[in-house]
Amino acid sequence: HWQQLEVPYEVATVRLLLGQACRNCGDEDGAGRSLERAAAIFDKLGAALDARQTRDLTSSSPRPGGLTAREAEVLSLVASGRTNRDIAGDLYLSERTVARHLSNIFTKIGVTSRTGAAAFAYENDLVASEPAGDDR
Repeated sequence: HWQQLEVPYEVATVRLLLGQACRNCGDEDGAGRSLERAAAIFDKLGAALDARQTRDLTSSSPRPGGLTAREAEVLSLVASGRTNRDIAGDLYLSERTVARHLSNIFTKIGVTSRTGAAAFAYENDLVASEPAGDDR
């Protein structure tokens, strides 16, 4: 129906959801096709953030806990002992954005503290050997 109404953003969103449903049912081929098409539509619309997030879902090695690439990066820095301020500076984000990422991470991986998040990161090999931008 969205295609008939010529509302491409909604078409892309439905394709994204369909891709996730296919993946949950074990249909990786169907998931890949749906997600690739959704990303292409988002690109055409100039919805760069939506396209990037969709492409994160198409990576060949899904991250544990359903984390996005950016969330995994933030988690790695948390596990390396970095503060929100340090992470914000390293990744050129605001401290508020880092806090939002952490809130999303805690929800996705089912923890309530930085310590729990760090343990998850170590258990799932998400900790970088050298934190980015570490010049101490």
